[in-house]
Amino acid sequence: MSDIKDKLIQTDLEKEMKTSFMSYAMAVIINRALPDVRDGLKPVHRRILYAMNELGMTPDKPYRKSARIVGDVLGKYHPHGDSSVYDAMVRLAQDFNIRYLLVEGQGNFGSVDGDGAAAMRYTEARMSKLAMHLLGEIDKDTVDFYPNFDETLMQPTVLPSRFPNLLVNGSSGIAVGMATNIPPHNLREVVDGCVYMIDHPDCTVDDLMQFIKGPDFPTGGLILGHSGIRAAYHTGRGRILMRARTEIEQMAQGRQRIVVTQIPYMVNKAKMVEKVAELVHEKRVDGISDIRDESDRNGMRVVIELKRDVNPQMVLNYLYKHTQLQDTFGVNMLALVDGVPKVLTLREMLYHYIRHQQEVVTRRTRYDLAKAEARAHILEGLLKALDHIDEIVQIIKSADDVSAARTALMERFTFSEKQAQAILDMRLARLTGLERDRLLAEYQELEKQITYFNSLLADEALLMGVVKTEITEIRDKFSDKRRTELTLLEGEIDIEDLIQPDDMVVTLTSFGYIKRLPKSTYHAQHRGGRGVNGITTRDEDFVRKLIVVNTHEEIMFFTNYGRVYGLKCYQIPETGRTARGLAIVNLLALSGGEKVTAMIPVPRELEGHNVVMMTRDGFIKKTPYEDFANLHKNGLIALSLNEGDELVGVELTDGSESLLLGSRYGKAIRFSENAIRPMGRTARGVHAMRLRENDALIDMSVIGVEQKVLSITENGYGKLTDPDAYRQQGRNGMGIKAMTLNDKTGLLVAQLTVCEDEDILLMTDDGTIIRMAVADIRETGRSAQGVRLMRVVDEAKIVAVARAEQEEDEDVLEAAVEAITESDENVVGESKATAFDEGDEEEPEETPEDDGEI
Repeated sequence: MSDIKDKLIQTDLEKEMKTSFMSYAMAVIINRALPDVRDGLKPVHRRILYAMNELGMTPDKPYRKSARIVGDVLGKYHPHGDSSVYDAMVRLAQDFNIRYLLVEGQGNFGSVDGDGAAAMRYTEARMSKLAMHLLGEIDKDTVDFYPNFDETLMQPTVLPSRFPNLLVNGSSGIAVGMATNIPPHNLREVVDGCVYMIDHPDCTVDDLMQFIKGPDFPTGGLILGHSGIRAAYHTGRGRILMRARTEIEQMAQGRQRIVVTQIPYMVNKAKMVEKVAELVHEKRVDGISDIRDESDRNGMRVVIELKRDVNPQMVLNYLYKHTQLQDTFGVNMLALVDGVPKVLTLREMLYHYIRHQQEVVTRRTRYDLAKAEARAHILEGLLKALDHIDEIVQIIKSADDVSAARTALMERFTFSEKQAQAILDMRLARLTGLERDRLLAEYQELEKQITYFNSLLADEALLMGVVKTEITEIRDKFSDKRRTELTLLEGEIDIEDLIQPDDMVVTLTSFGYIKRLPKSTYHAQHRGGRGVNGITTRDEDFVRKLIVVNTHEEIMFFTNYGRVYGLKCYQIPETGRTARGLAIVNLLALSGGEKVTAMIPVPRELEGHNVVMMTRDGFIKKTPYEDFANLHKNGLIALSLNEGDELVGVELTDGSESLLLGSRYGKAIRFSENAIRPMGRTARGVHAMRLRENDALIDMSVIGVEQKVLSITENGYGKLTDPDAYRQQGRNGMGIKAMTLNDKTGLLVAQLTVCEDEDILLMTDDGTIIRMAVADIRETGRSAQGVRLMRVVDEAKIVAVARAEQEEDEDVLEAAVEAITESDENVVGESKATAFDEGDEEEPEETPEDDGEI
């Protein structure tokens, strides 16, 4: 007993359960349930096709027993139950389940009525012609291989897949904690989309939707509306409404019948007919006299006969609502990308597939090049040997053995070992003149091939041209007409198509009221101007955030709790200039005490970009934008925060930017984005700047070409500074002086980078906005105080600053301004709003730059 106790290992049950479950979950996700984005196959389907290829079950060979295929897959690659393998193979042969067959079956392979396939000992199968292009040139080192379960054989990690199988045939599967459901598409449309993306790498999802109209189901039917398709292609998730194709035929004695010729995808026809009969039996639907299934080998035909004087459309509408004559397909385009499950947009799916094809053609070209060079090397030796054939024959005759002859040839003619062996293996018939001409012609052809292969490897555009040519050849050979018809849904309107693209000013107040206005509402004024009232706020409320964004662009809303939400600009209500707006809690699912601290406009395509986030207490974090690609109004975690800390700054970067951070006490630090390592969404980040007591970070800017640093204080003072005045240093430093601050200037409220051909918008906490040209602002040294940009009144403070494109006409009629300002209750009085007096512009002399602490 003591020996047994000595062998027992004490372990924490909770830890062991967690470790074991995670191992199981990852095995199911990666090795069983989810398809690879490159070939669109799960491991079991990949192993079935590879095993059939190894067995020689090609389309030009006779059918062979399914049991042989299943046994080979089980014994060599897939150590699971035989039913799982057989069921997977059967699905590849069912024309009502898969859009383009990958396996040709002979025998009973099931039916759309839910009938199962016959036992594997009765059915036979072989690969389809299209499936050969999934495995095409797999023997040319186009993909990687890894050992099977007992390490006696090698199997491919992915198939070359010379056509985009994931989109063409779709996939469905349930893993642990996630599921995938990708609809099939028309081969011609998908290939056309691939070709367009190869020619236009920066294309958008909307551009691709000109070619890929929507799913194309093997059972045909109708798709109602485009909103579900658009959502699926833009976000990776959506609900597509499917409907059976029906016809109304006239019968004798004035009666009519409904004939169903196509049904929604994945619907069991027998159960659908049974459900209709059940509704009739329960008298829940009136007007149906008979229902029968007349389907045969020529096609589907379900007949629903109606009683006399019954409106067939009313009956149909009831059946659409209560039976699977109308059904939904929940799209969830989840696939493995480099072994990691990701929800992908349409563009991302095509991008990863094209990248895979580029790698396949590159590896194939390298293989062909190496083979051609090896053969050319042998032919060089043979041709040289024919020039000295008499001497070579004499050397071979005088040698004691083959090894001595090979060595003598290598020493006399500097042949390589392979060339010498080829000469020794050469038959006497190769000595004829005709044979010499053939060798010379072969060598010249190989030289042309080697030149061509090298040009392919050196020119990416030429290589992608090969990808296009080969994929279009598959399209022209195997594509067919679309089966599923895309129709409009009555009452459905695509809002985005109805909204004119326009630049908008989006404002957010301290109390959380948001609105948008056309940017043209705010005209440019000169420095020191009075401004135009931009919003009427509640008592003690003030505008806190302001951005300029296009109506069709998405806005990322980052909150003080470290969460991020997404909305389209047009989803924000457009109101009058002085209106308060709508409470943002009506648009975003914010929790109690959560406030939006950053609004970032997002262009449609941001491949390879990062989101850099900065907190008030001096932390900074960089996260790939792809982690935020599928935003929604319920939000995602953007970063973790220490207790009492808040998120205050966010920027989009390309991976090599120079960042400038400013603090409320007038300090600044500049360092490279590369000093921040990429982190996941839930990470806290690293230290950005060491702050003195009560100081806090207020702004983070990306320094661009020909930009200046604009610093603005809460009392309306500001200046432009050359960014070179801010030397680049390491992360987590004390920073250097950015501006001289005093009671007159107040604390620093904004520090951002601007161009001279831009305007800026300044807003105070009483809702007054002024717009001015950056070119009107004086450029001074880094530690200077600056000049007055806006005269604030009473206890008002500047709280928001935003960049905007420069207006062509910067002159504003004084009378127009007076008419606007006098009509607004919240505008300062006339005596206080006079233009800035140049005599009041007092600026201290520039003090020597102080790199130490204030």
